[in-house]
Amino acid sequence: MEGFTYVDLFATKGPEYLLVIGFLLMLIPFWRMLRAPAEAGLRRVREAMTSLADWFFLPEGVYYHQGHSWALPQEGNLVKVGIDDFAQKLVGKPREVYIPTVGSKVEQGEVGWKLGVDSKTIEMLSPVSGEVVAINKRALEDPEVLTRDPYGEGWLMMVKPHNIKANIKNLLSGRLASAWMEATLDRLRERMGGELGLVYQDGGLPVSGLAKALSPEEWDKIAREFLLTEEGGEG
Repeated sequence: MEGFTYVDLFATKGPEYLLVIGFLLMLIPFWRMLRAPAEAGLRRVREAMTSLADWFFLPEGVYYHQGHSWALPQEGNLVKVGIDDFAQKLVGKPREVYIPTVGSKVEQGEVGWKLGVDSKTIEMLSPVSGEVVAINKRALEDPEVLTRDPYGEGWLMMVKPHNIKANIKNLLSGRLASAWMEATLDRLRERMGGELGLVYQDGGLPVSGLAKALSPEEWDKIAREFLLTEEGGEG
């Protein structure tokens, strides 16, 4: 066509274009390398969040108070009580346990005992009302038994309820207990947020003492929030 001049860009600037294309090709593996840790991190977060539900042991046949204590009916109209698995993993290993003496009275939803953890004292709510008829001396001598076996050898005291049916009616079991724990885990996930990596050891299960991992300075406030003993809570 008259007045039209064809210019072959690859003929005039071929080397420059080849350099640019080569540079872009080199960026692809570098970009993939940068993206991989982020994808792996997100994958670990998703896996960690779903694994939380399996990490907290909630045995069937046990009745749970929403302050994370439990009750198990025994023969003779008695009830054995203790702290649940969530509570012991939330506060970590106790250095001391403060249990009411035999003959003392406890009330459902009121402070029933205390755990000494580090320099803090954490109160917990009793799941039943009644008279303390026996205490677990092993828990006093070896408080870490609460961490090792909270539903077995780590029980705290035996209580003779005023009205066992009324006490049990106010507690959770079976599907209701599972739904309650899922709601608790949702709250925990919100708390963890961007701090998720701080509460996992080597990419595995959460560390013992979740509250301290989340907030070393004010972990006791987090513990009281979940155990319902914060100011304005139940009790």
